[in-house]
Amino acid sequence: MASPIQHALMFIVRVYRYAISPLLGPACRFTPSCSEYCMDALRKHGALRGSWLTLVRLLKCHPFHPGGYDPVR
Repeated sequence: MASPIQHALMFIVRVYRYAISPLLGPACRFTPSCSEYCMDALRKHGALRGSWLTLVRLLKCHPFHPGGYDPVR
């Protein structure tokens, strides 16, 4: 069962996906996209570990990282 914090974090990601992301266009160098990765990480690992995994993933998002397939483990 998901915690209230987990639900709040997932809500923030949904707001980003539907309100902000369409304005920026597709730019993610990873598959799945960073927002999909975040949702999967939160579902699979909970709020604390899922947030940590998402932060690590976002820190890899720069021009010097090749990107590619990077699923939640």
